[in-house]
Amino acid sequence: MSTPNTNYTKPLPDTEGLHGIFWEGARRGELLLQQCRECGTKWNQGSGFCPGCLAADFDWVPAAGTGTIYARIVMHQVYWPSYKDDVPYNVVWVELDEGPLMTANVVGAANDEIEIGRRVEVVFDAVTAEITIPKFRLI
Repeated sequence: MSTPNTNYTKPLPDTEGLHGIFWEGARRGELLLQQCRECGTKWNQGSGFCPGCLAADFDWVPAAGTGTIYARIVMHQVYWPSYKDDVPYNVVWVELDEGPLMTANVVGAANDEIEIGRRVEVVFDAVTAEITIPKFRLI
């Protein structure tokens, strides 16, 4: 896990409600998914209802933290001033080994190395003392 950055100026995630559990896990270096107690479906954070059966009874469970790049894009436009030094930067959808898709960035690789089908593993970027963002690296 990286050392927190005291000068972080990029947008920060919503940590209220259900989202808070996900971000607390990330701060501990743990990638969490929601899992339905009724049908076993796993999904990425933030919903009070199972996307498989619509039950509202679920647990938070640790994910393996590995997956496959499902889609990718390289951002060349500066949409937010705080990202001006990052362009071009990548945004990917990772299909986690448990099934859900997760939007993230791949770090430690050139953008042309980030290809659909490549395997990745989670790393945690402590961007502030309170917020740690899951990202991925190629494996």
